[in-house]
Amino acid sequence: MYIIVLDTNIILDTIKFKVDLFAELKRICNFNCTIAILDKTLKELENKPNSKLAFELLKKKKVKIIKTDKGYVDKLLLKLNKNYIIATNDKELKNKLKKDNKKIITLRQKKYLITENVL
Repeated sequence: MYIIVLDTNIILDTIKFKVDLFAELKRICNFNCTIAILDKTLKELENKPNSKLAFELLKKKKVKIIKTDKGYVDKLLLKLNKNYIIATNDKELKNKLKKDNKKIITLRQKKYLITENVL
């Protein structure tokens, strides 16, 4: 079973471009998975545009919260093992994840999600 970890920008970008994040995840993930978020990502979401909507959506969908040690979100995401799929739109983070051959979900053409290095 995989755990899909949502990065701050994928949450905010899907809200901004009116993409149903959870419907898209269901569409592209034909395997067992859980959706989670780092506790530090919740902190990053505070005071961002659409943050109130983001918090409501995460609560409604009962997204699991992963407790982490101190550190920056991107570095914490890079440390996650192969059972995790990182959902991000951060270009720099995606490049680092690709170098480490990690699994990625990203927003394409502001319309839909795609997977990279997954199954």
